[in-house]
Amino acid sequence: MRFLFLLIPLLLFSCRKPASNTLRVGMEPNYPPFETQTPDGKPDGISVRLAEALAADLGRPVEIVPMKFSGLIPALKSGSIDLVISSMTATDERRQSIDFSEPYAFTGLALLVGKNSSIQSIEDLRKPGSKLAVKASTTGETWVASNLKQATFTAFSDDTACVLEVAQGRADTFIYDQLSVLRYQRKNPDTTRAILKPFTEEAWAIGIAKGNAGLLTKTNAFLDRFRKEGGLTKLADEYLAAENAALAEQGIPAPVR
Repeated sequence: MRFLFLLIPLLLFSCRKPASNTLRVGMEPNYPPFETQTPDGKPDGISVRLAEALAADLGRPVEIVPMKFSGLIPALKSGSIDLVISSMTATDERRQSIDFSEPYAFTGLALLVGKNSSIQSIEDLRKPGSKLAVKASTTGETWVASNLKQATFTAFSDDTACVLEVAQGRADTFIYDQLSVLRYQRKNPDTTRAILKPFTEEAWAIGIAKGNAGLLTKTNAFLDRFRKEGGLTKLADEYLAAENAALAEQGIPAPVR
């Protein structure tokens, strides 16, 4: 009987699955050309290629875990994912709950307004009666809540709903990052106009759970090498050529550099 008791723990241990070495990267696949999908449903975009390159550098297989943007930080904190690579701005508020790598892209908040709107800058919205659309859980929502207290805003979970509010005249503007504003204006040229000069500056970085200093150090080392070897520039040339040209025409630096 004593040998049986000794054998049971060994059997249980041998039946356990080994810990997975897969690098689980969370992202919302609804933000081309950074996070998107191919027509057959495969993950694609700058963030996907960046995740694959990082995983290869770490010697680990990668799994892209799609989810809503608002669920990324909770998933990271719970251990459901290892990293967030989803065009996430490294803000002081977010740093209270997760860590961030060094930046890999830079952008700023811009305005999508109606085609015939008289709005020319963010200053035109600092008045009572201004109606704004923002995407929930983004820096656009945070900035509006803190800086445009006289205006009213509605937060939507889907950014295309924000665009529709502007296109149909229910909102004066949609406040979002430059690339999104440019993309949606091009999709709705008859009803919208883009004001791309940013009124804030933001840096996108890779989100990492607090306490995982080893992964943070390795991620920063990878980003430094990847940038020096021209990896980020190659991704920008592949995915952002048209956007970079449009921004350059207005004297706005490329976001990935």
